[in-house]
Amino acid sequence: MEEHKKRIFSGVQPSGTITLGNYLGAIRNWVSLQDKYDCAFAMMDMHTITVRQTPAELRKRTQELLALYIACGIDPGKSILFIQSHNSAHAELAWVLGCYTYMGELQRMTQFKDKSAHHEDNINAGLFTYPVLMAADILLYNADYVPVGKDQMQHIEICRDIAQRFNALYGDVFTVPEGLLASSGAKIMSLQDPTKKMSKSDTNPKGYISMMDDFNVIAQKVKSAVTDSEGVIEYRPDDTAKAGINNLLSIMAVMTATTPEAVAVQFAGQGYGAFKSAVAEAIVEGIRPIREEYDRIIQDKSYLSDVYTRGAETACRIARRTLNKVYKKVGFIVK
Repeated sequence: MEEHKKRIFSGVQPSGTITLGNYLGAIRNWVSLQDKYDCAFAMMDMHTITVRQTPAELRKRTQELLALYIACGIDPGKSILFIQSHNSAHAELAWVLGCYTYMGELQRMTQFKDKSAHHEDNINAGLFTYPVLMAADILLYNADYVPVGKDQMQHIEICRDIAQRFNALYGDVFTVPEGLLASSGAKIMSLQDPTKKMSKSDTNPKGYISMMDDFNVIAQKVKSAVTDSEGVIEYRPDDTAKAGINNLLSIMAVMTATTPEAVAVQFAGQGYGAFKSAVAEAIVEGIRPIREEYDRIIQDKSYLSDVYTRGAETACRIARRTLNKVYKKVGFIVK
């Protein structure tokens, strides 16, 4: 008898360019999980609209993100690939879970505080209840694990709290998920401010590397990366003065399947210029086959449509079972 696989759920918002940090910290790790786990990966377009979007651009970026998923190695034959808004159960369960989530819990969420500071003209209710929708995303599929970066663990914690609270009232309805941290590359930092995570929302484009950047642009961004005046290539993760070099060592380590310590030994005694050139080359060569595959896939709109249509059918079937169970528990008449 085949052993039942644990389930993984995760997703990325199609809110802009996908960065090297997104790839190394999330998507790249998903590829290696597909054989061991039953995986579902979504394009999280519903989360995206907490910030105003241009509709045509959002539709375009959603398809581009799907193509990039596949180009990176996410196999539609092994994993469920779908667009979040194609499964209405996400919004339906979010409403129910919102009735079991406390205001104080949501007010403590750091992402709400951060995004409110950056979007003072649009502090909407969706931004506030974002973690409830994220909990619904995960709990609908009875996910055992959610691959996350360290900065996302707070969302897993509130999801667990909501699930445990609901289960305490109604029995074992939800699987209580655990965060699955990547062993390396879980948090790639900005090239211009290595105390902050690399982000596509960075106002300085030199701070992040887009997976769609021209290869010459990537080289220039790495060469202009912030380092320090010490001129010594050493990996000292607890030394904030070495944050820039630590970040480049971490990137190089993930791109070459080694450790930051080993990379530091390899380049010991060399100047920062030579080291940055090597990092840029490793990034470009790592991205090149992905870009070639992406360029091929993005042209085939019928194939992409087939992938997200079939993915939605599977996702809806799984999610509807969970939602019906929840509806019965809270007293709704299930048709």
